[in-house]
Amino acid sequence: MLYPETLRAVEAAAGETPVWADGFDIAASRAQAREAAAAEPREDVAEVADVDADGVPARLYRPERAAAGVVLHLHGGGFVFNDVDVHDPGARRLANRSGLSVLSVDYRRPPEHRFPAAPDDVSTASAWAQRHLGGPLFAHGDSAGGNLALVAALRHPGRFAAIALLYPFLDPTAGFESYRTAADGFDGREAAWYWQQYAASPADLTHPDLAPLLSGRLGTLPPTLVVTCEHDPLRDEGEELARRLAVAGVEVTATRYLGQVHGFWRHHAVFTASEPLLRQVAGFLRQHD
Repeated sequence: MLYPETLRAVEAAAGETPVWADGFDIAASRAQAREAAAAEPREDVAEVADVDADGVPARLYRPERAAAGVVLHLHGGGFVFNDVDVHDPGARRLANRSGLSVLSVDYRRPPEHRFPAAPDDVSTASAWAQRHLGGPLFAHGDSAGGNLALVAALRHPGRFAAIALLYPFLDPTAGFESYRTAADGFDGREAAWYWQQYAASPADLTHPDLAPLLSGRLGTLPPTLVVTCEHDPLRDEGEELARRLAVAGVEVTATRYLGQVHGFWRHHAVFTASEPLLRQVAGFLRQHD
């Protein structure tokens, strides 16, 4: 059952122009998201600085009395939308709750920069963080960012001490039942459109760096947190990932948030479950620092 706050959010979003509609304006949608994020309250963080991670723009957040370690934060948005400015309020909250520095990566986005530009940027930024920032390195991502965090850990075994994946976007085939039974507020046509923007060719859709459920290296992953939502078409693929990790011997924790929809973690003023989720992520990461 959709919780009342979630139902109100779904109803409020129902009138928005879908991404697959003719004439949908990507640039205008990106600008609107930045404007909305700029109006949100922002928590103070001891230090915030824009940095150049070997050519990849990123923003570094250091909380008061930061513990050793860095969380590589990879924003969601279907690979196409959002950036470090849109995710600035969430990155601040993540730094303050975890007590760890957070490096939010402004990876290149499609359709201007198609696969593998984004995972290549994440690889570059994570290597820079490992060399320059010290302490254990973690990865955290929501939706498409969860895909990128997972791919980074699969590309670089041993680089990350733990990873946290929030409703990760994993399956270009949309082959799981939740696309038909749990697509509240997130139409399957939207998911298909994102994959079409991201892939540079049809062959990319079966590449494990784009579709990581196809990877033969899942057993190399560090301790992993997988979070899913009850009312989310991506629910089943995330839970299938958790199942495969458990079978492969990975230390995995999987949590399904009841009554929630895709995207809820970033909107703490709307969804009361956002703050408990953030604290769960922070506790999971600190458990492995």
